[in-house]
Amino acid sequence: MEVHTTTDSLAIFEALASDTRLKIVNLLSEKERNIKELAAELYMSSAIVTRHIKQLEEANIIKTKRLPGKAGSQKICSLAIDQLFIRFPRVLYPEYEQHRTDIKVGHFTDFNVEPTCGLATKNDYVGNLDDPKHFMNADRMDADILWFSKGFVEYKFPNLLTQNERPELLEISLEISSEFPVSNNNWPSDISFYINDVCVGTWTVPGNFSDVRGRQTPNWWPKDNSQYGLLKILRINNKETLIDGESISEVNLSQLDFDQPLMKLKIAVDEDSKHVGGLTLFGKSFGNHNQDIQSTVYYSTHE
Repeated sequence: MEVHTTTDSLAIFEALASDTRLKIVNLLSEKERNIKELAAELYMSSAIVTRHIKQLEEANIIKTKRLPGKAGSQKICSLAIDQLFIRFPRVLYPEYEQHRTDIKVGHFTDFNVEPTCGLATKNDYVGNLDDPKHFMNADRMDADILWFSKGFVEYKFPNLLTQNERPELLEISLEISSEFPVSNNNWPSDISFYINDVCVGTWTVPGNFSDVRGRQTPNWWPKDNSQYGLLKILRINNKETLIDGESISEVNLSQLDFDQPLMKLKIAVDEDSKHVGGLTLFGKSFGNHNQDIQSTVYYSTHE
């Protein structure tokens, strides 16, 4: 689950702001338990534990079900999620001007993918699933989600810098997960990013998420499929390359070619990676974020 520092996520933060509820989460991470078992391990009454369980359940951190027991029905508790990501507000760079380009997920200019693979618009699948040739289907231009187990997709975007504008930071923002046929929250995949054919770094996405429906994901999309990804921000500055502020390589802007009119972005699952777990890319109509792939060049002006 991914949460933000907004009031929409307040119930989750409040649910975890308790020593008792954190103990419950840790106990349920070992195995599911009923209320009586939790009460015994916490040395509390069942009534108090029930109140804590209700708060965790309302925050979608745990789930419960009723099963028959020796003395009537019993409430069985288990974790509803196994990871929680906190998305802090984006860092802005007001000291620089910027050129931003939005790139639709289906607007790739080159590809080489292997099944499982496919594309979908907000209304339906594009062509046949698990058949790479449909990545050239004309309807793929409207795709807002694509996935593959191995290979790459490459995009081109215009270099809008003028002669007196010097790049200071290149930022790529996109929502991604790995790819697993029926989704698996614990399915790591090494994703490599190439700018103008230079590998700027590799980052491991932890899973292919379907624990809750994505906020943008359309209702027709099967609930067992990928529901959302993680919004990652790749930044290349004059010193290094970072993902969400964490350095992933020493590749810097001087190693990229900003003299050409078009810039290339390749996103790949290389076959020689340690974790070949596929890739899913989410556009505006899928996942948790109402955005396409965004490329932003921050620049300074010189006479």
